[in-house]
Amino acid sequence: MSAAPERRGELLATAAEVFAAQGYNATTVRRIADAAGMLAGSLYYHFDSKESMVDEILSTFLNELWAGYDEVLAAGLGPRETIEALVTQSFKEIDRHRAAVAIYQKEARHLAAQPRFGYLADSQVKFERAWLGTLERGVAAGVFRADLDVRLTYRFVRDTVWVAASWYRPGGQHSPEEIARQYLSMVLDGVAVRS
Repeated sequence: MSAAPERRGELLATAAEVFAAQGYNATTVRRIADAAGMLAGSLYYHFDSKESMVDEILSTFLNELWAGYDEVLAAGLGPRETIEALVTQSFKEIDRHRAAVAIYQKEARHLAAQPRFGYLADSQVKFERAWLGTLERGVAAGVFRADLDVRLTYRFVRDTVWVAASWYRPGGQHSPEEIARQYLSMVLDGVAVRS
């Protein structure tokens, strides 16, 4: 059932763009096939369903995200440096998987209700634990303000970073690292001139 990995990758990239633009429920196999320039029946040579396609798109994205996050979390960095590295890694993943991030944002809650996509909820718990744990460690170490509401801070940073997938375009004016630096400056140092 599997063909050349390059062609499979191209088809998944096309499917990801269509899912991101149209939404999972509104996307048909025919629409993906049209976007890929092939007959709908030919797409079934590569994938048994649109569910399989979105599953592979999301699991690939999350596996790569966690490979990077796990490396950051295992590096023994201080809390601020860990936050900086996690934000930078997040922007690298948005650069690599912009459409998958958009699908995840729109569809994860709905898809996670299906047994096949249970890993989405597991990943969300792991994600929250990593970020909250780092923020709590930073407060305890006196690196972050003692009055910081870590849950609210986590939500703010998470949403501020990941919403970038809605406007970010790979190969644009700024690299993922440059955008991460600007975001981190605003999040960690604020935007007001210090007196």
